[in-house]
Amino acid sequence: MIQKLNQGLPIQYCNLCGSRVRIGVPEGDNRERHICDNCGFIQYQNPKVVVGSIITFKQKILLCKRAIEPRLGYWTIPAGFLENHESIQQGSIRETWEEARAKITNMHLYQITNLIRIGQIYIIYRAELDEPFTFGPGPESLHVKLFDEMKIPWDDMAFRVIKKSLGRFLEERVTGTFTMSVDTRE
Repeated sequence: MIQKLNQGLPIQYCNLCGSRVRIGVPEGDNRERHICDNCGFIQYQNPKVVVGSIITFKQKILLCKRAIEPRLGYWTIPAGFLENHESIQQGSIRETWEEARAKITNMHLYQITNLIRIGQIYIIYRAELDEPFTFGPGPESLHVKLFDEMKIPWDDMAFRVIKKSLGRFLEERVTGTFTMSVDTRE
């Protein structure tokens, strides 16, 4: 069975030679891909990986108010796209520094969420603030703040996946038993 290409933004030109591409099924494959008939390059479209951390200090949660789109002005955990040549842990550490000017420690893999419709995979760690009260907004944040559980701005959270993961974290924190979870959303 051949799977049709789920086109987001259409690819029109080859990344290698600049010629127009066509959609077809490469030999030995079972999915439509963007193929360059000029140089033979097959341009794959794969999910983007987002990495981040739920960061605590004592009973408080570190959140960032976004200074960029999407969801400018809404709150989230420090998170962003994984870069080439870095591990998911390194990416989470980097994103925390870029967005919250904070260093983290005691990292534990906590949540993986497959967001199939938008082609993203969220990987979230649990972590602790390495140095209390040494944080602040990076270039992608308007404000960074430690929130008591009762003061988390739930109605102003940027992304449903983060809101759900943070809610689960707070429920599990009550018992002190944290489970690694894998979730898929169409």
